[in-house]
Amino acid sequence: MFLKDKSSGADWIVAFLGNPGPRYSATRHNAGFMAADAFEKEASVKIGRLRFRALTALAPVGDAKVLLMKPQTYMNLSGEAVAPAVAYYGLPAERVIVVCDDVALPTGKLRIRTKGSSGGHNGLKSVIAALGTEEFPRIRIGVGAPPRNETEDDMINWVIGTFHGQDSDNVVEVCRKVPNAISVFIRDGADKAMNMFN
Repeated sequence: MFLKDKSSGADWIVAFLGNPGPRYSATRHNAGFMAADAFEKEASVKIGRLRFRALTALAPVGDAKVLLMKPQTYMNLSGEAVAPAVAYYGLPAERVIVVCDDVALPTGKLRIRTKGSSGGHNGLKSVIAALGTEEFPRIRIGVGAPPRNETEDDMINWVIGTFHGQDSDNVVEVCRKVPNAISVFIRDGADKAMNMFN
């Protein structure tokens, strides 16, 4: 499925959203970075080259060359990393897959969509604003909703909080599925990926 890359172009971009630094490493908002870690293991690549305000790597998926990105801008400025890479490679938005957490999904569920609104997700809001379109695919990783969601602080504390108990196992398991979901999406198309993983 994955082979070593020998050139510098990119046919696709996969942007895994999260917040940089050890303080946020195991938080719900960093489910995208957790999926990036799973991709690194699966594909034997290291997402470590600093470009476009992101840690990056080039990895083949099927016949496609894919730029993997972990923006280092903090979540609410993710678009400032993604948009320059998209412009550099001259890619249409439908060739940009964004991987992020989703509080509207139970922990451990995966949902693939070809386009859509931000759903209140600050990282997606930033990417939408920077690209000027909502027409890009996204893979959303369920992190569950806070038990109390009465104030904005309730939600902020939830997404920068860590997983516990069964939720920890569930998010690890779902992140292991993300590399395959990306591969199926790129090789076989959105419909097959959605049928397999949603």
